[in-house]
Amino acid sequence: MPQGHAEDAAVEELLTRSADGDHEAFAGVYDALAGSVMALTCRILRNTALAEEVTQDVMIEVWRTADRYRPERGTAKAWVLTLAHRRAVDRVRNVQASAEREQHAAMLSSGRPVDEVIEAVEGREERRRVYRCLARLGSVHRVPLVLAFYEGMTYLEVARSLSTPPGTVKSRMRAGLRRLRACLEEGS
Repeated sequence: MPQGHAEDAAVEELLTRSADGDHEAFAGVYDALAGSVMALTCRILRNTALAEEVTQDVMIEVWRTADRYRPERGTAKAWVLTLAHRRAVDRVRNVQASAEREQHAAMLSSGRPVDEVIEAVEGREERRRVYRCLARLGSVHRVPLVLAFYEGMTYLEVARSLSTPPGTVKSRMRAGLRRLRACLEEGS
């Protein structure tokens, strides 16, 4: 068994034991994956303090929801990184929303007219189109794209995090991008 697969199997075993309340097993999961979670959240958030907070939140979520992990859907590491990605993207959205509110408040106080409704609708509709098209992709194509574009990972980093050969990841990403482009053009 290749080293990466042996490590994945060990983490899966630890995560399964964690789901049964084994604190020592969870310590092993934490040791094995917290660094990867931190690296991922740092890439997304570009702020070490926020990344540390999100990493802790994710690891707590892993402890609380370990029983939701399904090995047939992917590796334990991929599951945890997906949780981390979601949590980090949520944090980015919260930060962006806060910044947008501050920007609108500043524009309003400067006396310049702002049509907030039109801006909000256009921004939401564009995001909805992208999310809708991403949701249409199967996870085989969606996950590598999300890791690459939302987390800033190279295809080699994506391949490592998904325990998948780089050539396979590259092909899946190309196919996913073609499907995403076609979907977005349908909606234009």
